[in-house]
Amino acid sequence: MIESGFWDDNEKAQKVLQEHKSLQKTLDTWKELVQQRDDLEVLLELAEEDTSILPEIEERLKTLARELSAIEFQQMFSGEHDKSNAILSINSGAGGTESQDWAQMLMRMYLRWCERKGFEAKIVDILPGEEAGIKNATITVNGEYAYGYLKSESGVHRLIRLSPFDANHRRHTSFASVFVFPEIDETINLDIREEDLRIDTYRSSGAGGQHVNVTDSAVRITHLPTGIVVQCQNERSQHRNREMAMKILKARLYEMYEQERKEELEKIQGEKKKIAWGSQIRSYVLHPYQLVKDHRTNLETSNVQGVLDGEIDEFIKAYLLNN
Repeated sequence: MIESGFWDDNEKAQKVLQEHKSLQKTLDTWKELVQQRDDLEVLLELAEEDTSILPEIEERLKTLARELSAIEFQQMFSGEHDKSNAILSINSGAGGTESQDWAQMLMRMYLRWCERKGFEAKIVDILPGEEAGIKNATITVNGEYAYGYLKSESGVHRLIRLSPFDANHRRHTSFASVFVFPEIDETINLDIREEDLRIDTYRSSGAGGQHVNVTDSAVRITHLPTGIVVQCQNERSQHRNREMAMKILKARLYEMYEQERKEELEKIQGEKKKIAWGSQIRSYVLHPYQLVKDHRTNLETSNVQGVLDGEIDEFIKAYLLNN
């Protein structure tokens, strides 16, 4: 950072500063843990003469154990993009209003989780349902290890409940899918040719706001070779919407290419592993009993309301520990 010309490329310089800040934070954390250990050693020596300080020692040991456990958990984020921001896509399944309402419940769950983690979440595209809920939504999640945490949420989520939309109050099963992509760093080169893109503009369809339904600022990009369609409507200008849509397209293409590469490796190695993207990963039961169960780890809890309010860390941790 002290080299001449460091600030000639401001974007590159900012990335170096961000990496330096992250490394310094890790170093400071370990220094603090070492200091806590040294303090405990002193207290243990004093306790040989004064046993009244034993409760304080016990409390400090518990605190140190919690901090070490948190650091140990973070070490599981060793994937290439685990530190990256995340792009979260929620899509309602078959079933009309029931599934669309469930998709909106999932969106709320993840937004609440982001609040708890201190992550910045932004809805960049949303398609409301005809009567209630949403057909789909795309959310960007900015924060350290956002993708590392959220990658465990990709898959099909199932809800079983007494339907609020059924006059006979019958039990219904609804499905919604969640896909999580890492935000791809600009240093990663993907060959996206302009002639392979169809770019359409249209008026935003969201509720309210002085910029909604005034100009054709919303952008939809279709990648013709793969058929991938992305769109963004919540930025204030067409330029910003196009920029965000391209960022989402890049993330989805990268994830698709990575998946194809993994499948090819599995074929070469003679392995037949089930692809997790489309599999049912978790059930949320509101009737006839209260239960949330993750089918990959068998972790379950009866605190359904807590989970729907964003308390999903235990499920994320259990998945990461088992993979």
